[in-house]
Amino acid sequence: MAEKPYTANDVAAIDAAKFQPLQKNTNEEREAIATPSLTFFQDSWRRLKKNKAAVFSIILLLIIIAISIITIFVSPNDPTAQNVTFTNLPPKIPGININGLNGYAMVGGELVDKYAAANVPDGTYFLLGTDGLGRDLLSRLFVGTRISLLIAFIAAMLDIIFGVTYGLISGLLGGRIDNVMQRFLEILSGIPNLVVMILMLVVFEPGIFSIVAAMAITNWIPMARIVRAQTMKLKDQEFVLAATTLGESRLKIAMKHVLPNISSVIIVQMMFSIPSAIFFEAFLSFIGLGLKPPSASLGMLLSDGYKTFLFLPYQMWVPAVTLSVIMIGFNLLADGLRDAFDPKMKE
Repeated sequence: MAEKPYTANDVAAIDAAKFQPLQKNTNEEREAIATPSLTFFQDSWRRLKKNKAAVFSIILLLIIIAISIITIFVSPNDPTAQNVTFTNLPPKIPGININGLNGYAMVGGELVDKYAAANVPDGTYFLLGTDGLGRDLLSRLFVGTRISLLIAFIAAMLDIIFGVTYGLISGLLGGRIDNVMQRFLEILSGIPNLVVMILMLVVFEPGIFSIVAAMAITNWIPMARIVRAQTMKLKDQEFVLAATTLGESRLKIAMKHVLPNISSVIIVQMMFSIPSAIFFEAFLSFIGLGLKPPSASLGMLLSDGYKTFLFLPYQMWVPAVTLSVIMIGFNLLADGLRDAFDPKMKE
């Protein structure tokens, strides 16, 4: 049986049923911006805040840095003061009666109050104990952390000054100049850091200056290579070609166009270089090529604690844990920054 064709009235009724008139505020709601406009760094900070490990690392590192700065002016004891009557005292924390934290230690198979045996005055406590020369380990830990962080941040500045500058020049100029500059980098990268450090000790005395000089020779090379690669990728982009066509100098192109677009890569690489510099300093101090006594660093504290680890393990555990926490914190923060600055990351 044939279907009855639709009439004009039927079509009008169907259209009226399907297409209802919009409410007055519907267009306003549909055209409203759902999220606020964010800059690149604002959006990166929003991503970074969602990374709990990175946020925890930021808070922890800020606390460590703040303590290192405050203890320049306020310290429990003089970190270089020696007292042979208070040698190798165990940690003692007021109000805690736990073996190992109450001033007692095993001597000849028996627990002995080391503080009473050394005639330590009442009210005198060493929260992390003392070393073989009677120096307060907590005060030396503050100094060692401060020096290690200082060397690390100097290394980061060297990365920016030498690595970024060298990479920008090599990438922007290109051609034969880039080829010569890269061959020079290959020569420097073929020299081991330890050999460079030994050569520095021939010229300079052991200390912060010799460590910084060794890092200034080779540690900035990875930064220079990364910056060069990013610069070569960007210099053929349309906005850089347009600036070149308009007569912009290479210096302005580098500062106004290339550098802002690779700043995220520079920040991430710099954050990875900081724990590497801390470990480099600790390694040199541990093998005796770092700072000279009575100065302290985490590497020197590890070296001193290693000698008595079997009998007084706390002298090595304290700087080892501190060094591990700092390096893990910087690495987690660098991982979080890398994910936050990556524009290809999706929600």
